[in-house]
Amino acid sequence: MRILVVGAGAIGGYFGGRLLQAGRDVTFLVRPRRAAELASAGLVIKSPNGDVTLKDPPRVEADKLKDKFDVVLLSCKAFDLDDAIKSFAAAVGTNTAIIPMLNGMKHLDALDQKFGAERVLGGLCAIAATLNEKREVVQLQPMQSINYGERDGKLSDRVKAIDETFKSGINGATASQNIMQDMWEKWVFLSSLAASTSLMRTSVGNILAVPGGKDFLLGMLDETSAVAAASGYPPGGPFFERVKGLLTTEGSPMTASMFRDVQAGLPVEADHVIGDLIARGDAAKVPVPKLRIAYTHLKAYEKQRASS
Repeated sequence: MRILVVGAGAIGGYFGGRLLQAGRDVTFLVRPRRAAELASAGLVIKSPNGDVTLKDPPRVEADKLKDKFDVVLLSCKAFDLDDAIKSFAAAVGTNTAIIPMLNGMKHLDALDQKFGAERVLGGLCAIAATLNEKREVVQLQPMQSINYGERDGKLSDRVKAIDETFKSGINGATASQNIMQDMWEKWVFLSSLAASTSLMRTSVGNILAVPGGKDFLLGMLDETSAVAAASGYPPGGPFFERVKGLLTTEGSPMTASMFRDVQAGLPVEADHVIGDLIARGDAAKVPVPKLRIAYTHLKAYEKQRASS
């Protein structure tokens, strides 16, 4: 099975690197700068689950991409999606399966329109990872998972083949027959965490420690959950119960990557993660006042960033 990993950043570098470490046929689609880094230093992973340096990993740049691949693993930010689609389009053939690991749902429409819904699986991952100053992939916590599946819930032959390949290299790889529910539950949690910690500019633990903090966090979760329920995916499974606990853990240092991006002055996925959820709430006549405040805050940040 030929796997094209779009990018070799924190997420693509980690999961693609683990598959390459296991001897799978992996190629990284990268920009010239990252290609040069991989050629000189290799793909370096620092992790509680074991460090590895993969020397001279297979890589290709977009203008040289000609071969078709069986699987495209896509983990870009939403604001980079259009450019990413252009970069890997030549790799998509009749039997290619695209596994997007973006947050939210809006990206599915763009991928379906370009490649056809039959080529686009559902997918999500959970991992805390970053690139350090040496451009090494650093996994911050041992927890990791990656889920993928047919959006209609069927356990197809291609998903079985992908699952066998992914399980050979990635701990926590799982073929899901409820991938849309999984994606919605992650979106509910992520949007609640991102909206709350970005708006309050601090961690879950600090929010919980102040008067009204717990009610604020749970109120945000209630709003996002109500939108999911109105869309046909009411959260409430084991994953949701776990993440609900994370939002009520006293002293938790947890923040969303969106908040960390705000701190660093980087672009954020305000429209894809928060704005789209508000739009779906409006369509279903679900009130989301807390989400609206968080969204306005993020859009003001984007405006300030664009003018500075």
